[in-house]
Amino acid sequence: MSNQEKYQQVFIECFGVAADALGDKFTYQCVPAWDSVGHMGMIAALEDTFGIMMETDDIVDFSSYTKGMELLGKYGVTF
Repeated sequence: MSNQEKYQQVFIECFGVAADALGDKFTYQCVPAWDSVGHMGMIAALEDTFGIMMETDDIVDFSSYTKGMELLGKYGVTF
């Protein structure tokens, strides 16, 4: 499974959305499940999936599906 597929799968499982819903317009609070609690669950799932530990500033800045890919690049995750 590619990093892109793993990343996408985390969003699908955490927020209960279809793959075609993900993209530039998928942002924080665009679905009810992506609230503050859902956000932390997603971060934990991403950290587990990619074997990383994100810095607090990056967790706060993680505001969209697209921004998340950019931020994960700082941790050596390539898409």
